[in-house]
Amino acid sequence: MDNIAIQADKLTKRFDDFTAVDAITFDVRQGEIFGFVGANGAGKTTAMRILCGLSRPTSGAATVAGFDVYKEAEKIKKNIGYMSQKFSLYEDLTVMENITFYAGIYGLSDREIKERGAKLLDRLGITHEAKTYVASLPLGWRQKLSFSVAVIHQPKIVFLDEPTGGVDPVTRRQFWDLIYEAADSGITVFVTTHYMDEAEYCNRVSVMVDGRIDALDTPSNLKKQFNVDSMNKVFYQLAREAKRSGD
Repeated sequence: MDNIAIQADKLTKRFDDFTAVDAITFDVRQGEIFGFVGANGAGKTTAMRILCGLSRPTSGAATVAGFDVYKEAEKIKKNIGYMSQKFSLYEDLTVMENITFYAGIYGLSDREIKERGAKLLDRLGITHEAKTYVASLPLGWRQKLSFSVAVIHQPKIVFLDEPTGGVDPVTRRQFWDLIYEAADSGITVFVTTHYMDEAEYCNRVSVMVDGRIDALDTPSNLKKQFNVDSMNKVFYQLAREAKRSGD
């Protein structure tokens, strides 16, 4: 379907006799903010690596931005953005050097890098920090810069792997303003998070348990389904049944 950004059908990944991702089926609509949550060991990271074109599935099918995960992994990489909590920016480069480096990898021309880089700095209010080394920036600024760099090439989809880990609540809320802005521009946002209050901000949320998707719906519908008043309680009801603890 034309309005589907990501589609997975019985997507499975096995490592010898261990099934990390167990026949998951779901789709993500264009422009949607899709939450992908689960306890450690649920299989989130493995599934995301497949969807980003970094790992080949064992069986099942999936397309990302219309490209097949088996045959068109390189095309997938060119049409997505990616941000990780653990590594996104080079701390020994300046803010502008990071922007230039990543925009170049994404294939932007020198003119596009200059124009979009200037707009990015202005939007974040850090034009005066262009020559500052990233290591000197507060963590919140680094996270917002990292996200902005991940979408500087205006990808169809951006994957965010626990992007707000370790930042304060006010900065997390500001970060989510950037996510809403990206979604409003038509970018599909696929986000993993350990913060269940952030799951409330998503259009729909899937909850993985032991490699399976055990629940998938809007936050309001999930709370009704489990007869609770928060996504944290939904998550707890599902995650307490988990049998494994490593991802």
